Amino acid sequence: MRQLSLVIVGADYPNKDKSNRRTEILWSAPGERVDLIPEPKNPVDPQAVAAYSARGVQIGYVGSFQAQLIGSYIKRGRIAGCIFQGVHRDGAIVRVGLDGEHPMLPEDGQDPPLQDEPESPVSEDSGFYPDYIPPDD
Repeated sequence: MRQLSLVIVGADYPNKDKSNRRTEILWSAPGERVDLIPEPKNPVDPQAVAAYSARGVQIGYVGSFQAQLIGSYIKRGRIAGCIFQGVHRDGAIVRVGLDGEHPMLPEDGQDPPLQDEPESPVSEDSGFYPDYIPPDD
């Protein structure tokens, strides 16, 4: 499977236009388009990748530990799409489709996973193995 889920962080920070990221996350529906936009001129982190809702409102950023990888995937045209998956305590969870595979919501009816299972690489030759993040109990 060439899909993975990512946590979008920074929902508690205000947007430059004063829109509220948490409110926009709550207005987002599973399956809505999310745009991932690299910010190479970001003064805090030149690897930053911002996430925008289908309405063009910023909902946060890809976590810094995954931003460089996602940024490189975007530059190489490997991301086929991104959709809103669900709300997370840090902001939101989005689903990313890679290498021509469009993202789809998980069908198991469970809470959205944070990432794919750790035993399964995204692709055999990519060298990327998502870190397993256990659920909060």
